[in-house]
Amino acid sequence: MTTAPIPIRRLVLLLGFMGCGKTTVGRLLARRLGWAFVDLDEEIERRQGRNIRQIFEESGEPYFRQEERALLEELLQRGQQDSLVVALGGGTTAQPGSFELLRAHGGITVWLDCPLEELRRRCHGLTQRPLFKDAASFRALFEQRLPFYQQSDFRVAADRSDPDAVVEDILQCVAF
Repeated sequence: MTTAPIPIRRLVLLLGFMGCGKTTVGRLLARRLGWAFVDLDEEIERRQGRNIRQIFEESGEPYFRQEERALLEELLQRGQQDSLVVALGGGTTAQPGSFELLRAHGGITVWLDCPLEELRRRCHGLTQRPLFKDAASFRALFEQRLPFYQQSDFRVAADRSDPDAVVEDILQCVAF
């Protein structure tokens, strides 16, 4: 029998469709817990020196997904040492093997669930989202990703106007 302490992994991964509030809620949750926060898409943009739409247009979605996966693996390794809240990209968990990877690193997944019409309202006028072309493609993409979101450890309603209330619900779900 070993007497070494068992490390407690403090890694919360927020997922959901574009417009559900992952970045806003993630920043608030991290601040509340005193943890670090990383938005996967924002970090990719920072490292690439271009926005997601430009990456898709200039290098293609496969390149973006490769960069996304590499950064995700880096953050999961960081989450072994540091307490971390990560806002995943809307399509991160729809990539092959993503959920297995998240679970293998002890990440707690929280789906910020929001009705489709509210998501469309929140995303109306966005031009930097490469996969948001029109209402029909928005719905099709949402429906394609929904089964992946439903695999989360926890589901929290994110259709309220108060992101602090969403943070409170997350804190009620996950024992820290």
